[in-house]
Amino acid sequence: MKADAVKKICVVLVDRANYGRLRPVMTAIRQDPALVLQTVCAGTMMLERFGNAAGDLKAEGFDVDGCVFLEMEGSLPVTMAKGIGLGVLGFASEFHRLQPDVVLVIGDRSEALAAAIAAVYSNFCLAHIQGGELSGSIDESARHAITKLAHLHFPSTERAARYIVQMGESPAHVFNVGCPSGDYILPLDDALPAILSRGGDEENLSLDPAVPFFLVIFHPVTTQWETQRHQAEQLVQALHQLAQPTLWISPNIDAGADSIAAVLHAYQKRHQPDWLQVVSNLDPVSYQKILKRAACAIGNSSSFIRDSSFTGTPVVLIGDRQTGREHGPNVMTCAAEVGEILGATRRQLAHGRYAASPLYGDGKASQRIVRILKSFVPYPQKRLHYDDDAGCDLRGRARVVG
Repeated sequence: MKADAVKKICVVLVDRANYGRLRPVMTAIRQDPALVLQTVCAGTMMLERFGNAAGDLKAEGFDVDGCVFLEMEGSLPVTMAKGIGLGVLGFASEFHRLQPDVVLVIGDRSEALAAAIAAVYSNFCLAHIQGGELSGSIDESARHAITKLAHLHFPSTERAARYIVQMGESPAHVFNVGCPSGDYILPLDDALPAILSRGGDEENLSLDPAVPFFLVIFHPVTTQWETQRHQAEQLVQALHQLAQPTLWISPNIDAGADSIAAVLHAYQKRHQPDWLQVVSNLDPVSYQKILKRAACAIGNSSSFIRDSSFTGTPVVLIGDRQTGREHGPNVMTCAAEVGEILGATRRQLAHGRYAASPLYGDGKASQRIVRILKSFVPYPQKRLHYDDDAGCDLRGRARVVG
């Protein structure tokens, strides 16, 4: 294929966070006449109890060109492992039907790993956004596995780009573009949206912009899934003592999620707190506006690190799920224990909002990604890339694009 030929870019979306971060990239691809956007939805994107985020996709004018159903009930390590197998089968069929020139995945989800395996074993070129980052749980291993499968890399920070090169990837195919979520976060105003819950029988939700509120997301740590109930109980007890208006977004589907959901449900049933509201899903713009306005974001979501860097929202990061991930000065870490959560939250409330950080880019990532995709010539066979001086000074050899 010639560099200037029209390319079909197949974007894989596996959950609500994927869609939020890839939304500006998808918009930029769709607007460029040299590219054709294909979209394959999988994982919790299509599940009603997670808000059916695929509906948000269609509401914003995007087509869903393919679907892969791979999630299994149980929220156990064995169901996650089996889900990867189902995902490889489903993605292989969809890619064979769509015949993309490039498959584009983001992050570290097990579903994205399944898509990566299906793509490269079918001889489709794979591009990966947000490789090279560190975190806790099995997610880090999945991310690095995708990096070793990918032909083209779009890391979000200089350190991540450097790590990818140190993993033996060719600097010619590594581009530090920044995080695409900043592309639509930075232009957002401060007005709170009307919050509409679309999961199950939940009622419409509301927040008073005049009253400081918390935003909470607490996902399971899959390598510690047996302890998730205790960790969730510690978080709920801390919030009970604070009793401040709180919007809690339900956890993902990973192993241990059912235990977290059970703790939250039992607390609501017993105490019926008027300060706590739970929602299964929010559209990307509403979510970012709420994160931007929150007095403090509490939990272990990567968006609390990445997305909050663009707005300076104070964050209390709990536990080991994001261990090692780069973060700005607005993030304070603590153990999943009542006393530590209370102490960190009170310190963040006393501090207030932080200045925005440029750590994850300047809000132009999507433009860079599209420009590189247009000139990129797909190639089928990767090679381990180590120069004679490898391991001495690899800093700066990955490409930083302007």
